[in-house]
Amino acid sequence: MGGGGRGIRIVPTPEDLEPMFRLASNEALNAFGDGRCFVEKYVDQPRHIEVQCLGDGTGNVIHLYDRDCSVQRRHQKVIETAPATGLSRETREKIFTGKSALVCFMI
Repeated sequence: MGGGGRGIRIVPTPEDLEPMFRLASNEALNAFGDGRCFVEKYVDQPRHIEVQCLGDGTGNVIHLYDRDCSVQRRHQKVIETAPATGLSRETREKIFTGKSALVCFMI
């Protein structure tokens, strides 16, 4: 529910999990009317690489190449650079074919 970095907390130690979860949940509830939260692994200095896909609803799908959306402010993209710089040919191919370590599909 929501976005803009609201309800997001980095938990530095296991002891901080419960109070930080409570803070994030309360902030999400106040901002978006829903306090449900989930926990995910924090990755320090990640790269946010996206590939947009275009389909016609009959099974024909193409990709629209890659872009780097790593420059962010408060967990929101500020700049998108296409193509993403510094990707090896092998990494780019893995992303395009869905064989990368992490693939996120949004509809």
